[in-house]
Amino acid sequence: MAVRLGLGQIIGLANVHGAAIVAARGPAPYDSVEEVWRRAGTPRAAIEKLAEADAFHCIAENRRQGLWKVKGLGEAPLPLFAAADERDGGFSPEGMEPAVALRPMTEGREVVEDYRSIGLSLRGHPVQFLRPELNAMRIVKCADLQTIRDGRNVEVAGVILVRQRPGSAKGVLFVTIEDETGVAQGILWPDRFEIYRRQVMSASMIAMRGRLQKEGEVIHVICDRITDHDAMLRSIAGKDFRVMPGHGDGATHGGGPDPRDPGIPRGRTLSHPPFNAVLTEEDLVRIRSHDFH
Repeated sequence: MAVRLGLGQIIGLANVHGAAIVAARGPAPYDSVEEVWRRAGTPRAAIEKLAEADAFHCIAENRRQGLWKVKGLGEAPLPLFAAADERDGGFSPEGMEPAVALRPMTEGREVVEDYRSIGLSLRGHPVQFLRPELNAMRIVKCADLQTIRDGRNVEVAGVILVRQRPGSAKGVLFVTIEDETGVAQGILWPDRFEIYRRQVMSASMIAMRGRLQKEGEVIHVICDRITDHDAMLRSIAGKDFRVMPGHGDGATHGGGPDPRDPGIPRGRTLSHPPFNAVLTEEDLVRIRSHDFH
């Protein structure tokens, strides 16, 4: 039995369209991309989102074939074919796009398109396709940090998952990166963060160089230098490609105040005024931002 990702994982696919596709399927499986579109009655744009996510792999051979079949669809079924389908209780072959043999995407491009459409990939990790170049630069894998001696200078690279700069950390930045073997945690002191702010805030893939610090099972890289490797990441797809950070990333998902900061009320003590309330300057509560601005 296969473990499948749900339609809700597809970026840009509306819930109502995903529900319509599932409801129209019922006990009878779909046999073609055209049949999904015509039975579900969803816009072609929704079917294209499915094709971009390789949801038609089982009926269209691969992602490129699925996209090709979607491009052959109109904005709505042609009236002549729709009337014939309704009369015959099926789908007339005249309305189907003829089969065309297209060259499949490379493995690296498939992984890139997975990240574009669903934010992850079950095929592999983008960094694995860059490993020969990283080895030539003597950049170690994240998993190798477990066996490297404490205090050694190391350099590790990966896509950024999380950046956090809590107000209680006095300007220290914590960054988590990921490669094909696991994750690595980095620490930037305030002076290092000011020097490498652009690389940390704008890059999707970075390399962290610094001293390895081990305290029990906790491993950090005390960063001295940050290198932007977005150009290397783009080389996989041949065009612009970014890996979006996780939901816990403080640079892209600004949150509320840090409850560990002094002066922040504990427990359920905050209340909202009624919508028709008139607030004065004395009513406003000034809260220091923790979202890097």
